[in-house]
Amino acid sequence: MKLDLNQLTIQVRDVEASIAFYQKLGLILIVKSLPEYARFVCHGRQTTFSLHRAGPSEASKSTWIYFETQDLDHDVQRLLDRGLEFEELPTDQPWLWREARLKDPDGHQLILYFAGNNRLHPPWRIHEAL
Repeated sequence: MKLDLNQLTIQVRDVEASIAFYQKLGLILIVKSLPEYARFVCHGRQTTFSLHRAGPSEASKSTWIYFETQDLDHDVQRLLDRGLEFEELPTDQPWLWREARLKDPDGHQLILYFAGNNRLHPPWRIHEAL
């Protein structure tokens, strides 16, 4: 079996507020079914990301979402200029990715990153994989 991730849905308390946040990040809104649901398409036009309204006790703050960008430092500066606040500005990590971190309105951890070839081919990669 060959699986490919093409859709991710997270639970949020306020779909409309989350739409505004994710549009600031640059995602393209393709479905808006308020107050319950919204769906975006990511830059490569192959992956979709959606929001589903959850009750107050259902929204999870343990979700970590990674968005890859080819020009991390420039994109982070653009987002700072749009008023978004980052917990960590672009930093080179020991796993050879450059990452910046912020939270969405529901506290989901977002990591904007650039990994280049190291995303799929780090020096410690298992050689039998792929």
